[in-house]
Amino acid sequence: MLLVGDIGGTKTDLALYDVNQALGTEDPQPEIQATFRSRDFSSLEGVIQQFLFNKSVLPLKAVFGVAGPVKAGASHITNLPWVISETMLKQTFNLTGVKLLNDLEAIAHAVPYLTEQDLEPLNGELIDRTLGKNKAVLAPGTGLGEAFLIYADGKHHVVASEGGHVDFAPKSLFEIELLKHLLGKFNHVSYERVCSGALGIPNIYDYLKNNRYAAEVTDVEVALQEALDPTPIIVQAALEEKSDLCVQTLSAFMSILGSEAGNLALKVMATGGVYLGGGIPPRILSKLKDGTFMAAFAKKGRFSDMLAHVPVYVILHKKPALLGAAYYGLTNM
Repeated sequence: MLLVGDIGGTKTDLALYDVNQALGTEDPQPEIQATFRSRDFSSLEGVIQQFLFNKSVLPLKAVFGVAGPVKAGASHITNLPWVISETMLKQTFNLTGVKLLNDLEAIAHAVPYLTEQDLEPLNGELIDRTLGKNKAVLAPGTGLGEAFLIYADGKHHVVASEGGHVDFAPKSLFEIELLKHLLGKFNHVSYERVCSGALGIPNIYDYLKNNRYAAEVTDVEVALQEALDPTPIIVQAALEEKSDLCVQTLSAFMSILGSEAGNLALKVMATGGVYLGGGIPPRILSKLKDGTFMAAFAKKGRFSDMLAHVPVYVILHKKPALLGAAYYGLTNM
């Protein structure tokens, strides 16, 4: 059996694959799968122990996509107080092999295998995705993850990145003022500070509210006061157009996301497509299609025409990081 996992700041997905049955299949399916709240546990080992408790089968190897940089076989999770080590996992669970991938690296490993049903194009129809071109992956969720696939020697090579932590570059007077506001609170303002679920959306909302861009409606204000996580409430109120403040927040978020997606496409010449993963894009699909995202994506001066022809997709697959980790384990271990 192959144990795979998607380890995030909010939730941890684990699954077991029967290697003999999964090898050679176009869409390998897990034998067992479960989701856990990450903050209910003090370590990944604790989650795995609960997952494997009373199971009749045990894994021989494991691959995990983790929400943080991987260095020398270990990772400090960016939005979680966990340290994950390949060596420690091997010893604890008597595994013959363990591989840690950055979570976006794991999603990127799934990209070549995604079907038409797994993708929603934002600027046209699905194109022939087998062409040998570079691709990029951007995922706003708890944080902002980035990765890319370089096409060389007849195949795609996945490269991990921490591009979500680069300096936020404002492109309008509004965003300049937003940056000034955030620089008064943080010593470094990255794209993740303005373009993620746990950090970005609440930061934009707070700036708009503090500067009286609109008055908040009573029921939304009450819900936000009672919520541990304000992001779902802000997003839902924006989608239902119940709150001007929430609508403006989501619009600003989409414009910033589009701009950074265009930046990433230029940096890696991702003419094979940009893929939006994470938990937020599928939930705001109707808003992503209203033109705000693509206008910001392509607004790059002399390279605007080139970017207008780069295909952009929203990943609809429910567990792309699990799928990518499984493909890595099945083909590389």
